Amino acid sequence: MSGASSPCIRICVIDPASKLCEGCGRTLQEIAQWSRLTETERLSIMATLEERLSSLRDDAAPRRST
Repeated sequence: MSGASSPCIRICVIDPASKLCEGCGRTLQEIAQWSRLTETERLSIMATLEERLSSLRDDAAPRRST
């Protein structure tokens, strides 16, 4: 489907703990269904990805002891 919105940045690595793609923040189910979703559904998911990736990075950051 040409011209469809996609957050893919070609860094396709699934985080084992969160089950999110470390590149785009989508779940495997979202990735698999992407071409069948409407543009509205895609944009709705894309609106959540920045927050997902931020949480993923926060969880992966090393913890400092005080």
